[in-house]
Parts: sequence; C-alpha cells; structure tokens
Amino acid sequence: MDWNNSQLLRGDVAAEVTKLKQQEGGEIQVHGSGNLVQTLLKHDLIDTLRIWQFPVAIGAGKRLFGEGTIPVSFRLIDAQQTATGAVLHVYERVGGLQYGEVEVGQETVIFDSESSPQ
Repeated sequence: MDWNNSQLLRGDVAAEVTKLKQQEGGEIQVHGSGNLVQTLLKHDLIDTLRIWQFPVAIGAGKRLFGEGTIPVSFRLIDAQQTATGAVLHVYERVGGLQYGEVEVGQETVIFDSESSPQ
C-alpha cells in the first residue's frame, strides 16, 4: 500500500526516526501505536504530545508512560474541548524533569525526587 508522505521504518526504529528528524520537512506523527510511542519516549525523540482524554472509564489499559520512559518535562501549550466532553491536550517538550509546587484552588501539591503524584 502506498501512503502519501509516509515512510516505512525498518531495523533500528530509534536510529531511523533520528535520521528523519534531521531532515527538512514537516512533522513526524504517530497515530495509534502504543509500542512505537514507548520506543520514542525511551529514546527522547518526542517534541510534542497531543493527548486525547475521553470522559469514559473502561478499566485497565496500556500505560502511555510505561516502564523505561525517561524522566522529561512537557508544558501545556493548548487545550480544546469537544461538545461531548473529550479534551485534546497539546504539550511541548521543555527539558529534564522539573520538581516543584502545583496549586489547584486552595490546595498545594509538592513534587520532589522522592515522591510522585498519585
């Protein structure tokens, strides 16, 4: 099957994506491949995350940030909500893991290297 503006990756996926990122042109997108996203996260090859959140609970599922993901920070740059309540969050990569305080209303949550938010 021939897909416009698509390229089949063979061999070392991380090395192939690194080569693609060095080329001129548009962005590289991953749709629906949790395994590929895990590989890209492990090798620090993701610059922007677009995460859809749907207002349903279906139980256990695959973790987006699974074992082997390196600690990195992203910053929310956009959020859009659909009429049915689904929300698209767009995050851009901003560097290494950052610890600090987050205020939500009257509550302050502190994140440090010894604990993780629940």
